[in-house]
Formats: sequence, structure tokens, C-alpha cells
Amino acid sequence: MAFFSYFSDQMKKIITSVRKLPLELIFWIGALIGILRIDPYDAHHFSLCPLDNLGFSWCPGCGLGRSMSLLTRGEFQESWSMHPLAMFAFAVIIYRIFELIRNNKTIKHYG
Repeated sequence: MAFFSYFSDQMKKIITSVRKLPLELIFWIGALIGILRIDPYDAHHFSLCPLDNLGFSWCPGCGLGRSMSLLTRGEFQESWSMHPLAMFAFAVIIYRIFELIRNNKTIKHYG
């Protein structure tokens, strides 16, 4: 019986800790790291696109990740030709990261 009480207390501590994490911030930073690691010139790449996985040849979002990767490498013309919304998407992600950091500092009084 004491084991279950101890286990329950530990689970409550873990749940409380996870709720304090800024999960959206972690997600967007992870997405940027993923974009930096993409090889835009690789012919065979992993795709999360449901339309691509269903066999459709055209999708309005396909190429956005590779285009953003080209953008981070300074290849602006190639990025634009692959997907013209890459600059906008990159700016939105960076803006959202800064907003989440600012909100987190304001709420938790970090400075």
C-alpha cells in the first residue's frame, strides 16, 4: 500500500513538472533545428505530407521545409523558386519563438 502512495506522489510531481514546460516553445525550436538539418538537395527525403503519402503529385505545402533550409544557407533565389512562402513561414516561426520567450519571462518574472 505504501508503494502505491509513493508512486502516486511521484506521478503528481512529474505531471506538475511537465505542465510547467513551455511545450509550444520546445516544439518550434525543435522544428527550426530540424529545418537546419534538412539536406535540400537529397532526392529521397522523409515526408510527413499526407497528400504525398497518398500518392498525389502536387501539394501546396510540399517543398516548404527544403525551401526554408535553403533560406538558412543563404540561397535566397533557390529558396524562392522552390516555395515562395518560405521567407514568410520562417519569419512567423521566429516571431512566435520570441513571443513565447517574452511571455514566459513576463509570467515567471525571469527578468
